Amino acid sequence: MAAPGVKVSVEAVLENQIQEVSHDGQETYVAPLSMSENLTRLAHKIDFSKSDEDEEKEVKIKTEENDEDDEEMGKEMMQFQPPQWPWESVRNKLRNALTEVSVLADVLNIAKEKRYMVLDPVSQEQPPSKPAVLLLAKRKSLSGAANILIAGAGRLFRSQTQHSLLTSKRQDFHSELLRLHQNWRLKKVGKAIIGDLSFKSAGSRFWHNGAFEVTKTADSEQQPGDGYKSPLEITVPSDLEGRSYIHVCIKSDSENAPQNGSFSGVGNKLPDDLHWQQKLEIAQNVLFCKELFAQLAREAVQLKAPIPHLVIGNQIISQVFPGIQLCVTLCHENTIDKKHTDTGNGVPQTSAVLEHSLHQLLRALHQNNLNPSTPHPVTAPIGVSKKRRLAGAQATGKKELAEFNQSECLLEKILKQVRHMVLQNRVCKLIDNLTCSMPDPCILAHWSVSNQNLQSSVKLQIMSNSYEQIGRTPLQLVIGVDQVKGVCKDGRVVTLSYEEHEIKNFLLTQIAQHQVNGIQAIAKVMGWQVLQSSSHLGVGPMEKIGHAAGIMLISPSGDRQVHIYMHVSF
Repeated sequence: MAAPGVKVSVEAVLENQIQEVSHDGQETYVAPLSMSENLTRLAHKIDFSKSDEDEEKEVKIKTEENDEDDEEMGKEMMQFQPPQWPWESVRNKLRNALTEVSVLADVLNIAKEKRYMVLDPVSQEQPPSKPAVLLLAKRKSLSGAANILIAGAGRLFRSQTQHSLLTSKRQDFHSELLRLHQNWRLKKVGKAIIGDLSFKSAGSRFWHNGAFEVTKTADSEQQPGDGYKSPLEITVPSDLEGRSYIHVCIKSDSENAPQNGSFSGVGNKLPDDLHWQQKLEIAQNVLFCKELFAQLAREAVQLKAPIPHLVIGNQIISQVFPGIQLCVTLCHENTIDKKHTDTGNGVPQTSAVLEHSLHQLLRALHQNNLNPSTPHPVTAPIGVSKKRRLAGAQATGKKELAEFNQSECLLEKILKQVRHMVLQNRVCKLIDNLTCSMPDPCILAHWSVSNQNLQSSVKLQIMSNSYEQIGRTPLQLVIGVDQVKGVCKDGRVVTLSYEEHEIKNFLLTQIAQHQVNGIQAIAKVMGWQVLQSSSHLGVGPMEKIGHAAGIMLISPSGDRQVHIYMHVSF
């Protein structure tokens, strides 16, 4: 043992510890510890369970065992008390610091959380899970909750049903007024609620304002035994009460027309318990019919026609063709149903197609009034068409400018459509009569489905019985407003007027030409030669309508001739 005060330097071996020696003599060394690993290893050697008293007892026992001779040296050692290992002082200081920090933390917890004892849960082993049992428990819990909800919903439904039964005969005025406001324009003028039935928001310029008044039904009028009665009471103007429609018919001069726009119906007035929505729709339809008839009457007076249009009361009479007239009547009645009108007194039934066309034309006029052409540039006047805007740049003449300003009115448009319908019916009846009166040749007619309001077409096939493959004559008729164009087999276009005898003459001529062509085809097959053929013979008796056709044939031997004269009439 070195004397006190002598410093002994102990250093670690520079060589690393040998971990393994392989069979070939190669040595494997243990990697040296880093600074952090070495610090960790030394810290693990600290025994925090030992106290200072235990260490003092061990020191006293060791000093008593020493020899008496070494008392002086023992005293010096006790005074010096060298540490047993290098980190002993560090351990003591850390233990004291830990004690102080623990005491400080306990004091802070007691002062802050106001509790002196904390119960820590004891961890227990979880029981083995049973999915089937858990599933059954969940199903049972859910079924119980569902039963509770269903029972509560049933009670709510029964209470609501009872409440609705009690209040079904007595509706809320404000809820009904809200439904009315969702479909109709309403405004409050003073204490009254005024509605609007007119089409001014859609582009109408009719003078009638179409106002109606909404009032609340008095409670005294509602009896417990009565049926449903709306809390709203609608009051429409007297001139908009009842039902109204436009009666449009095409008649001859000998037929009668409805007088003063009144038909005998099955009822005298509308039912009193009519719903306010239906009542307002009927009144609005009356206003629309009045506006339509007023527009037609104004145009009938302003138009300058060869035969003036007649406006008598609620009736407009226009000349379509000689002997055929268009009659437009405003029928205003207080009947239940328009279908029960009495038309057995020689009055023609209304044309639903023409009535629908008039409604469409007036709605198109509203649309044009509401949405005029967009000005270009934006500083230009509103309503000027594109053709008129480009007239200056294109140096358009005065005549063309006058044509730009001309536009067809509703009456002119409906008259064109009526002329086309009359002409189409004439052609259809003429083809039917020809087919019925002439068994040979056979005439097949196919009307085109994709027609227009002012133009339609029909394709005709003229065939001879038992000779369909040899002789067949196709023909097409294009029916316009006041003329008919016939397109022949060779491509020739014949323009015909609206007169029936011209169309009949054209069809008879085509039938005669078909027969001549059929005889020529048969003669060619049999070896006969055609000496002469003509579709318009100038010999024989004069035909009232149509033309006589003839053909001259000679036999193959040249000893016989055949002269055929064809007279086509019906």
